[in-house]
This record gives sequence, C-alpha cells and structure tokens, in this order.
Amino acid sequence: MEEIGVVIKTVGRFAKVSVEKPKGVCEHCTMGSCQVSKENAELEAINMVGAREGQKVRVVIKAVSYTKGSLIVYGLPVLALILGAIAGKELALSSLKGHDPENMSALFAFGAFAASFVFIRLWSSKAEKKLENKPIIEEILD
Repeated sequence: MEEIGVVIKTVGRFAKVSVEKPKGVCEHCTMGSCQVSKENAELEAINMVGAREGQKVRVVIKAVSYTKGSLIVYGLPVLALILGAIAGKELALSSLKGHDPENMSALFAFGAFAASFVFIRLWSSKAEKKLENKPIIEEILD
C-alpha cells in the first residue's frame, strides 16, 4: 500500500508524515504507528532516503503487515466467539450437569470474545515496536 504525504518532523532515522486519511481504512487499523484526525493521518515512518521537513514523499506500508493486522483484528474475535460457544456448550453437557447448555455457550462465547480483544491490544502494542511493521519512506517526490 502506497501513500503520498508531507514530512512534518524528523527525529533520527524516523519521520512523521502527514497523509490524506484513506476512507474506511484507518478506523480499525492496528499499525500503531499512526495518529488519525478528521482529514489526515500522521504516520511514523522509517526515513530511508533522508527526507526533510516540508518535502513531499512516497510512503510504503508492507502488504504483509497490513494483511496480518487485519486478519488478527477481524478474524480472531470471530474465531474466539465461535470456539467459546462450542466449548461452553460441550462443557455444560459433559462436566457441568444441571447448567443450561445455551447459557453456558453464550457465557463462554462472550468471555472468549472479550479475551480476544485483550490479546489484540497486547499484540498490537508489541507489534508497533517492530521495525518490519513500520511504514518506509521510499522516495522524495518534491
């Protein structure tokens, strides 16, 4: 994924780049290297080309990082909900005699669903520190 933006600030080998906010993409992003306002997103990118403040640049976000983040953020809660429901019902039928299987299924499903968000939050804070997940400034355009 490529974005065109303007360098706002440079700090060491990193730069803050203001890019136009893509519609529908930023709301649930897990990159962690962005700050989103109404019109713009500010990316913290690796400044491979030595761009300076005010220069127009091309920023590349690796598709693998974006796809992996999307799968974890959207897929994991759904999977946790389904597996929690199955586990709750099976547990109620086998070990917890006298408990309603549907109630136990719902309880385990929502518990697993909530736990998946805790996991995603922990994963996201760890992933944003890895350099391979950060956007890269590849070219100075102006």
